[in-house]
Amino acid sequence: MVTQPKITTLSAEYFGTAILVLVVAGSGVMGEMLSPDNLAIALLANSIATGCGLYVLITLLMPISGAHFNPLVSVLVWRHDLTSKTFIGYVTAQVTGAISGLWLTHILFSLPILQYSEKARHGFGIWVSEFVSTLILLSVIYLGVKHNPGVESNKDKLPMLVAVCVTAGYWFTSSTFFANPAVTIARSLTNTFVGIAPADIAGFIVSQCLALLLILFLTRKS
Repeated sequence: MVTQPKITTLSAEYFGTAILVLVVAGSGVMGEMLSPDNLAIALLANSIATGCGLYVLITLLMPISGAHFNPLVSVLVWRHDLTSKTFIGYVTAQVTGAISGLWLTHILFSLPILQYSEKARHGFGIWVSEFVSTLILLSVIYLGVKHNPGVESNKDKLPMLVAVCVTAGYWFTSSTFFANPAVTIARSLTNTFVGIAPADIAGFIVSQCLALLLILFLTRKS
């Protein structure tokens, strides 16, 4: 059980989240550059890259920090394994890491570092989509760890479960499966393929938190 925020765990959360956003945003920029008139190809590239990146990051960093990369996942773990101080450290590392990864993407593609998205993502269907996306992601993580002996003993399947879930989620949800407040905030700071208008952040995060509350309620005796 983690009792104190160690520099290694917080660094893992910071750099892991940063690289995750770099993969998400960078593959979105590259996909749009190579297929400017075919958004389906751009989304395909974006989803495959994100799934592959998640698999590598979770596999490598899970033994160090748990590879949360997501405040919602940290809340789930906080109930049993994290102190309040550690939890705050994790969330801080995730948010700052996400923004850092986004800015690094802009540097790599010679884009203005400071910008904001003009891409509207709002409406009842989008909000429900984000609620469902988060509910599915948290359920996969919870059930994968709690009720799969193979995962619980050697944790070799969880990276693949999450990676495949997110890859599929890009395609069957209208919100394209954000399911992460830290990443949502970061994506408002890029006017590229993966952006979300700052005005629409609240709707996404509220939907994500409602899904988290439902999961916490359903698993309250666990």
